[in-house]
Amino acid sequence: MFPISDVIPSRTVPVATIALIACNAVAFVFEFTRSEAALQELVRSWGVVPSALSWPSILTSQFLHAGWLHVAGNMLYLWIFGDNVEDRLGHVRYVLFYLSCGTVSALAQVAMNPHSAVPMVGASGAIAGVMGAYFVLFPLSRVLTAVFVVLYLDIIEVPAIFFLGIWFLLQLFSGVGSLGAEVADGGVAFWAHIGGFGAGVAVGLLQRAADVTRPRSREYRY
Repeated sequence: MFPISDVIPSRTVPVATIALIACNAVAFVFEFTRSEAALQELVRSWGVVPSALSWPSILTSQFLHAGWLHVAGNMLYLWIFGDNVEDRLGHVRYVLFYLSCGTVSALAQVAMNPHSAVPMVGASGAIAGVMGAYFVLFPLSRVLTAVFVVLYLDIIEVPAIFFLGIWFLLQLFSGVGSLGAEVADGGVAFWAHIGGFGAGVAVGLLQRAADVTRPRSREYRY
């Protein structure tokens, strides 16, 4: 399944989501212009290396990517799910939430694989947090999804709670399966996805509780 869009329009211009996508795009162009040796040094310096953790790298790693498909896929997911979460949290709180989820996701991966010397880069953990919040805040939404079956392509609407639930379960099963495995050349940081999604769910639950106690006249002010 490949997501195309959701069905909930933004009520405000998602300036924070657009700014985050732009920052990731600029960072990737900067990476693309480096020589191979310079790029490797950049990733080692700005990526998260669990066995030699540098706290500033937890922030910088969130804006680096390993290739075109990596950055394009991440930005697509951020665009689909980020605007509505930004609507609910407000622009400034959303950015703080995004970066916090990215931090939690990096620390989760470090905790589960503390001896790895492989640099970890990507916005996936932060975006997993956005998806976790969406999972809680918009359970009745639907995701327009492309489904490929052999040579057949169809576009269907999938309940968001199902789409995101399946995504999380795949990360969880893969994360559990990766325990004890030695990965020398990199791979998917499943525990970063799990940690980020969990942080997003927690914030989503807090936001839902706040929405319940908020006066009705302020319900849709952001």
